[in-house]
Amino acid sequence: MDEVFRALADPTRRELLDRLFELDGQSLSALEERLPMSRFGVMKHLKVLEGAGLVTTRKRGREKLHFLNPVPIRLIHDRWVGKYAQPWASALGELKKDIESEEKR
Repeated sequence: MDEVFRALADPTRRELLDRLFELDGQSLSALEERLPMSRFGVMKHLKVLEGAGLVTTRKRGREKLHFLNPVPIRLIHDRWVGKYAQPWASALGELKKDIESEEKR
């Protein structure tokens, strides 16, 4: 999980993930076009994302396509966000039920 947090800490890497969310399976050239940095810089960021398991790759001919892997982000959500949001969701559900029962009276 530490690698995922480190990867997500950088705004450029988050931007790359957003781009892959919008259109999965992009080449390095396609991703590079949208960022104000060198091809080598984009490659370094993609390598970090791959190391964290957030991006997977597949060869298509001479091209290497990059795909978003949302599983590590979901695991972080389940571990860190979900358990803290649960009490709020329960409280809001109870509030809704109370308001609806008051309206019926």
